[in-house]
Amino acid sequence: MNITVWHSTEEFAEYIVANTVLSNAKYSPMYKKLYESDANNGKNFHAIPDHIKQILYLDAPDIIVEIDSEPIFSIEISQEAGTGHNAFQRFARLAASVENGVPALYIYPEATIITRTPKGDLAIKWDRINPLIFYALDQVMNIHSIPALLFYFPTDYPRYKDDPTDSPNYKNHNKGTKKDLIFPSCPDSRDPQMQDLFKCIDKIFSEAISKGVIQSRYGLLAIPEIRNRRSFMTSEFHTKAAGRKVGEMSPLTAVKTMSTNCLLNYLKKYEKGGYSIGGLLRSRPETLIYCVDAAFRGDPYPGALAAIDYISARSGKTFEEREFNLVLAWGNLSVDLVKNTLKLKSDKATIVDFVKKIQISEDKNILSKSYSELKPGEVPRYYMQVRYGSMFSKSKDVRVISYFADAILFPDGALWRDG
Repeated sequence: MNITVWHSTEEFAEYIVANTVLSNAKYSPMYKKLYESDANNGKNFHAIPDHIKQILYLDAPDIIVEIDSEPIFSIEISQEAGTGHNAFQRFARLAASVENGVPALYIYPEATIITRTPKGDLAIKWDRINPLIFYALDQVMNIHSIPALLFYFPTDYPRYKDDPTDSPNYKNHNKGTKKDLIFPSCPDSRDPQMQDLFKCIDKIFSEAISKGVIQSRYGLLAIPEIRNRRSFMTSEFHTKAAGRKVGEMSPLTAVKTMSTNCLLNYLKKYEKGGYSIGGLLRSRPETLIYCVDAAFRGDPYPGALAAIDYISARSGKTFEEREFNLVLAWGNLSVDLVKNTLKLKSDKATIVDFVKKIQISEDKNILSKSYSELKPGEVPRYYMQVRYGSMFSKSKDVRVISYFADAILFPDGALWRDG
């Protein structure tokens, strides 16, 4: 039996191994570097095995653990403040793992300390997690029957929530987060949240060993350790939502629901030369439009779009199985009720911004080279691109948006799916 721990940071990989059953001498896992994409590491990404690439088509998690070339779980870790859209910044990575039948484990702070100076006054406060992340992960589990679990990165918040300046880990510049004694960049392994994480990892591992990796996956939600964590997440959602409805929380507050005819009327200006928009958009009577009135950029918007899909649009395991069209509109969106169409204005973002991002990504594409131009080290990368095209060469925000959005709208242009 060969166990491999693919990692972006070796210290975090060693931390996971040291605190779980993987530390048993009989397992002796190998450590291998996990490269995010062809876009940011063209020299090494092509050598990542194909079964690992299947999880990386949207974005790369921090850790993937596999047994004999079958991934058994992935881990994503963040120490960022979780207000608003930010908690969903890594959501596409979690979704990509679960969509491939691989349990996803998310480590995220309940709150971190931030310092702001509104109107010139210093403000030190706890920036608390958006509770909608729990609901979104639960929807992922409902659809795929694979664990997608969140564990709190340990912080001083439970004890010092009333006065963050008293937090020992504010005074030492850790923003209130509690770090491990042996692995100083990692979460405090003594914390109950991390102890629960280690128990779930051990159980996932033991189930994979006893029943086989693939055979064990779809029974994991029933085992007590994972069932208890899911119940904890449900409780945290209701407690922190404090009576607010799902639609009253970000990013759903930035979503407009409308008749698909309104969208189709807006896109009619692109129906020229005998072309008419295909059946996919027309097949769904209603459309959800996620409105981002900001300069075009990546995080946290692509991850938030992925979460909106699972919370509000998707009814099956693929994006084709949606009750609503899911559209991303970049700008200030309004509805013309008289003409039953859309109005979109922005002085911050244009279709040119999006296309430029794609064009920059295409600079990583070497398929235009003749064989005689290829250096020996480029041959396997060229062969990978023959199979996947520029899929892994594009930036992650372009990959995520084009995967989840049925259409993307800018004031000066639009892109959409026909099928």
